[in-house]
Amino acid sequence: MINKKLFKENFSFFDKEVVLEIIDIFINEYPDRMQTLEQDIQNKDSESLKFNAHSLKGVIANFVDEETKELAKELEYKGRDKNNDGIQELFQNFKINGDKLVEDLKELRENYL
Repeated sequence: MINKKLFKENFSFFDKEVVLEIIDIFINEYPDRMQTLEQDIQNKDSESLKFNAHSLKGVIANFVDEETKELAKELEYKGRDKNNDGIQELFQNFKINGDKLVEDLKELRENYL
């Protein structure tokens, strides 16, 4: 879940249009990013998983959603360590949180309009 107070503090120096664009980019790219992570896991491509989870973790950090960021970090570390134990369950938890993040961002977006 987004810490809305910290989110507003982080983006307080940005124009409204920039904040909306950042939100829109994430929302629009999210399905492809999730599909890529899922493919990385299915293909047991540890290097790609590490890279893609790390990239997503950085983007999520901007939105101050600590729980989802930590799940992305765990996926990143699974890739780094070439450890597939429990990775499907971890990915499902990440997806649930990521989907909630998208919904929270859509709500925040409406508040910025």
